[in-house]
Amino acid sequence: MLWLLVSPHFLPSSVVKTSLYNVDSETAVLFRKNVKTIFTDDTGSVFKMNVLLLKEPRDGDSGPDPYIKELTSYGHKPTLIPVLAFKFVSLNSLCDRLFQPEKHGGLIFTSPRAVEAVRMCLDTSNRREEWINTIKDKWNSKSIYVVGKATASLVEELGLLPQGEDTGTADVLSRFILEREDTSILPLFFPCGSIKREVLPTALRENGLPLETLTVYQTAEHPDLERNLTDHFSKQGIPASIAFFSPSGVKFCLDVVRTLAGEKLNEIKFAAIGPTTGDAMVAEGLSVSCVAEKPTAQHLAAGIAQSLQ
Repeated sequence: MLWLLVSPHFLPSSVVKTSLYNVDSETAVLFRKNVKTIFTDDTGSVFKMNVLLLKEPRDGDSGPDPYIKELTSYGHKPTLIPVLAFKFVSLNSLCDRLFQPEKHGGLIFTSPRAVEAVRMCLDTSNRREEWINTIKDKWNSKSIYVVGKATASLVEELGLLPQGEDTGTADVLSRFILEREDTSILPLFFPCGSIKREVLPTALRENGLPLETLTVYQTAEHPDLERNLTDHFSKQGIPASIAFFSPSGVKFCLDVVRTLAGEKLNEIKFAAIGPTTGDAMVAEGLSVSCVAEKPTAQHLAAGIAQSLQ
């Protein structure tokens, strides 16, 4: 038998009594709108759902990973395993372009890693003061396009003013750009990764919008990925949910996950950070339980929590 444990820690301040309820589904729905729920067995032991996040940790010392924080707030037990390894390339060429804003019509960032490459250029070129005093303002007189709040936040740390963060995908961002630019502008500059999808470049070029791309990082499988996955499954068991954050993550992880999960693969609730990743999962034969409405920690955590109810 499963019980719903309602603690005063989770209830409104007007409720002061801790109680156990054996509730029907309709009542449970009412409770979920107002309180957090934790399921326990007859002994009172708490079932914390294990959620595996296949993503890189948050950069720098900017606090706890937001996905860990959000899922923990739902009463789940999230674990993060890095999937990708990155090697930065062409940084001298990137630096040259960054300090010649007059040759471009704007900037496009579709990944945090591309922004990190820009930050590395500023740190290693000894030109950060020039960037702060003059160059960033020249870029801000143009359009700075981004996908996602994480990328937008990093762009803002560079002193730039991003737009388009709510577009969510490269496809939607391309339409956002086409609505605002015309073919007479100087080329938009797009620093990107080695395995970027061609959706955005193709859409812009097919509509006559000039674009200059530069590969600034190469993506590979994290060297400890298989070992970390094996350790997690052996110690924590089969996760209740597994979240993928990129098509590359699906490519590098799925065979190992299938092997480790075995016949219980279909019991796992698979989640995707966005529709592109979701499509990659479906193409590999996975049943996707949820796709985040927007590529944020809040939206993904809410989707996973709903799928695990």
